[in-house]
Amino acid sequence: MTTQAPAPQPSKDAILSVNNIEVIYDHVILVLKGVSLTVPRGGIVAVLGANGAGKTTTLKAVSNLLKAERGDVTKGSIEFKGERADRLTSADLVKRGCIQVMEGRHCFGHLTIEENLLTGAFTRKDGRSAIARDLEAIYRYFPRLKQRRGSLAGYTSGGEQQMCAIGRAMMSKPEMILLDEPSMGLAPQIVEEIFEIVRDLNSKENVSFLLAEQNTNIALRYATYGYIMENGRIVLDGEAKALRENEDVKEFYLGVAGADRKSFRDVKHYKRRKRWLA
Repeated sequence: MTTQAPAPQPSKDAILSVNNIEVIYDHVILVLKGVSLTVPRGGIVAVLGANGAGKTTTLKAVSNLLKAERGDVTKGSIEFKGERADRLTSADLVKRGCIQVMEGRHCFGHLTIEENLLTGAFTRKDGRSAIARDLEAIYRYFPRLKQRRGSLAGYTSGGEQQMCAIGRAMMSKPEMILLDEPSMGLAPQIVEEIFEIVRDLNSKENVSFLLAEQNTNIALRYATYGYIMENGRIVLDGEAKALRENEDVKEFYLGVAGADRKSFRDVKHYKRRKRWLA
């Protein structure tokens, strides 16, 4: 039986509070069970876990993209900047400053890199000069995109498409970005480059990030706080430094064997030794 980690207490400086939500698909499939998490204003928070743990569903619950997949938040609440986000449409949420970068990047392959970036400014009303100014700022953060600005996005590399997707989100002038699996399918050097840019955007533009990531090692190097999910529940959470030093996290998510690991046979029975499993 899984015991859920204590729900975080929302603080006054929280930009996002997810409070004990449940998500059901097709009216019958329970995917998330009592998930609670908090993102402080100006923070980088990671949701970690294996494929199928519920990370992407958590992000889609926040961004209100579940209904497109016959999913619903049936219990709990989601608050963005103190307002019930689960009562807003996805478009309204973008206008209020929260946007999701989907897993798999989803650039418009038939548009150039620059055209893709400009689509991110579609909801803005502050004029062409402000948009042009922000476009140049994006090119400063992503110099590779400036070099490829006239190339069709469908013919660029996976790393360039991921940069384009993040840059496109930044063009909406967000206060928080939901970043889903930014390292997926990319070379380690490119992943490092993208996470460095995320840290720059966080520190220089004060953009908060909630990122879902299977690569626990790199996520905990850049995040300030982390939540570990298994089977649709939060099973462990804490400051990133504390999670990096946690023996269970080292063994089961960072690939660092404990001193008592004797043989591969122990791996097959690892669930018996997880401290969060009864």
